[in-house]
Amino acid sequence: NADEAAVELQKTLMRAPYHRWLGLKVVKASAERVEIAMPWREEIVSNAELGATHGGVLAALIDLTGLYAIRAAGGVVSATADLRVDYHRPAIGGTIVACGTVIKLGRRISTADMRLLDANQTLLASGRGAYLAQ
Repeated sequence: NADEAAVELQKTLMRAPYHRWLGLKVVKASAERVEIAMPWREEIVSNAELGATHGGVLAALIDLTGLYAIRAAGGVVSATADLRVDYHRPAIGGTIVACGTVIKLGRRISTADMRLLDANQTLLASGRGAYLAQ
């Protein structure tokens, strides 16, 4: 059941204090796709004139979405081996939804693609991560 998978993934996600501080919420979780929402908050702004979210926060959201996408697909993850992030537009206010899909589940390394979207489905950033198994 997708709802049960989302609840279980939410419990796992909330073990990390940083994830709790960000206010992350699992929207969808299945072997095919994970969606995690992050509400906007003033503390994540790095460009005060623009009100844009710090790129490091966006990179962290991309990274953790890939990790949890692999876990939702049945993979095992112990650490991030490689992460690439492309920034397309500034993330200004509003909830950001991170979508992650697994590209390859491997015994030693798994790979996932991630996209960050705003409320209008505008692509803000994208990335690809390689994750080490235990």
